[in-house]
Amino acid sequence: MPNLSALVEKGDQATLVPSFPAVTWPVQANMLTGKLPSEHGVVANGFFWRDENRVEMWTANNEKVLAPQIWDILKRSRPDIKSAVWFPMLSKGCQAEYVCMPAPIHNRDGSESLWCYTKPYELYGDLKEELDHFPLQHFWGPLANSKSSQWIADSAVLAAEKYKPQFFYIYLTHLDYAAQKNGPDSPQADQAITEMDTIIGDLIAGMKRVYGDKSLVWIVASEYTIVPVDHVTYPNKVLRKEGLLSVEIIDKKEHLDFENSAAWAMVDHQFSHVFVKNSDPQVIKKVIRAFENIEGIEEILDKSAQTRYGVSHENSGDLVLISTKNSWQAYYWWLESDDAPDFAHSVDIHRKPGYDPVELHFDPKTRSIPLDATLVKGSHGAPSVSPMQQGICVTSKAGVLQGKVIADTDIATAVLAQFGVKEC
Repeated sequence: MPNLSALVEKGDQATLVPSFPAVTWPVQANMLTGKLPSEHGVVANGFFWRDENRVEMWTANNEKVLAPQIWDILKRSRPDIKSAVWFPMLSKGCQAEYVCMPAPIHNRDGSESLWCYTKPYELYGDLKEELDHFPLQHFWGPLANSKSSQWIADSAVLAAEKYKPQFFYIYLTHLDYAAQKNGPDSPQADQAITEMDTIIGDLIAGMKRVYGDKSLVWIVASEYTIVPVDHVTYPNKVLRKEGLLSVEIIDKKEHLDFENSAAWAMVDHQFSHVFVKNSDPQVIKKVIRAFENIEGIEEILDKSAQTRYGVSHENSGDLVLISTKNSWQAYYWWLESDDAPDFAHSVDIHRKPGYDPVELHFDPKTRSIPLDATLVKGSHGAPSVSPMQQGICVTSKAGVLQGKVIADTDIATAVLAQFGVKEC
């Protein structure tokens, strides 16, 4: 990556160890608050609201982050500093001065209209005039590619030109896609890295043009790393066979019955939260016994063990299942493919009660998502116990990072220190 290498040639380089769970929402919240999920409450890429028997995947607002974020601390300590926040997934409604994130409009007929949530509101109209709509189809799903990251970088430069924020958080997303679909060591993943470096080069040039001779400090961090997987487990199928998970028939298809299930699992890459009705201790014991000898499951965390990983919170499941590093977890609960709900065959990140990377494998012949979880070749999320699960953090300036090995929670401290703020 020559553009990135040139940028950080005289800066710091550290191994970045993501905290558990090493997935998008929790790690971004760790970076932005300096806290672990046990404090900020973001325990997965979604939430299960027990009092409503409702799963919320990928739609939660910033109020769900229960700890001050970098821009909140800057606003309190340095009100002269303005912050821009580009595409962290929990940023809707945050207190940063300038925000942009995808927010498609869901139409009554089930279709979606392209749009972004921006602050100020009229900013998206300006960005759309210059760049056209944010290419949501390239942000996630079978068409996901570097076009989404290019739009994010280009729009960030336009916002910088308009507002001149002193702190800019930019999330470039597309390295996930090819690595999960084809494997992290695939030619497609290598190509995605090459494309990312080109985009980083454009971003560097754009920001230099905007800020002129001002000395910019760049901190570039990988949230987590994708590891090869050759195995998949199905926690909800296990729970169903144990008589703990219930389904209801809607339009001749099986839907998960949250209200009447004694236990069910909200899966997310290489881990899952198992929610037990009324936290019944006898059911919890039965779930533990059910998974003790399941291939692909490395650890079963009760509430006490969750404390060890910094993920013990009221938002967490009664149990957390962790995959071995070569395996991941699929949300499927049906025992026969014909019984799967219709949304299982669609790119539908909101109705599925768990993350579904099989959406990357859309079949153009059938115009649907296959129900073959073995197609997925890369995953992440398990605790970082080996170098292959650790990322990198590099800076354009020396002395920014305190050590050669840092945690994701150290990022907030490093950023705030650049503004003379020690609080985190």
